[in-house]
Amino acid sequence: MEGVSPDLEYGKKQEARARELGMMSEQLKGRSMETFFEPAEDENYTYAFAKDVDFNKRTEVDADGMTTTEVNRSIRELMDEGYGTIVIKNPRGMHSLGVGILNRLNLIIDGSTGYFSTGLIDGPNVRINGRVGWSCGENMMAGTVMIEKNAGSTFGAAIRGGDLVCKGHVGSRTGIDQKGGTIIVGGDTGALTGFMMQRGRMIICGNAGKNLGDSMYDGTIFIGGEIRSLGVDAIEAELTDLDRSWLNRKLRQYGLLPEKGVDHFTKIIAGKQLWNYDNLEPNEKKLIL
Repeated sequence: MEGVSPDLEYGKKQEARARELGMMSEQLKGRSMETFFEPAEDENYTYAFAKDVDFNKRTEVDADGMTTTEVNRSIRELMDEGYGTIVIKNPRGMHSLGVGILNRLNLIIDGSTGYFSTGLIDGPNVRINGRVGWSCGENMMAGTVMIEKNAGSTFGAAIRGGDLVCKGHVGSRTGIDQKGGTIIVGGDTGALTGFMMQRGRMIICGNAGKNLGDSMYDGTIFIGGEIRSLGVDAIEAELTDLDRSWLNRKLRQYGLLPEKGVDHFTKIIAGKQLWNYDNLEPNEKKLIL
């Protein structure tokens, strides 16, 4: 009798482990969905390793002379001690600062940061009292990040949740591959903003550069100023009363509501002609592109 293949044995072990952890497979329209959370169990919405922090317990870290690794390690060690409000002094444009925080936390960065700051976070509320470089908030899952000045390119790349706010201007490719959450820009944005956007919402209070919403699959972009040009399959849509209500609430929340209100905003959505691009005839593909 032939023995069980290693792959099959491994698969059985994984299935048994999944059942022990309470993960069940449910068939939905031909797709398999793993159920990780039980809505009645609130504790399952936080990580098992999450720190119990007190927002009223505040401390400061002087980053002058420290490496990025040392600063990020200090943040985690202070959370272990229960600190819920941490102020980073003298960041001096440090790269990859405040990344990978999967915990409730008030993080205040008193200065400017380099590229990839506050990426891969899930839960903290961050305020940066300066400028940020490329890819701030990349792959952000939940929480808030607010930048007081300007931001570089690929702001909010692949963001999945939470609110990412820049009160100033941002560079090109803002919200590239956005999968959820909200991106808010108080000033202008560069070219290819919303490129390959999949879900979520974006508010640009100023002007937008070339190819806005190029190849966006879904989601919504609101522009308060002028649009240099629309990208492939991006179209204008009607601004509804529900849109106006949401824009008013969201912009007022961060002190960015224009004096003239939001009626002048332009709403951009996906034309959805690219959804079945592979099934189109060659001449139809040329018309879209």
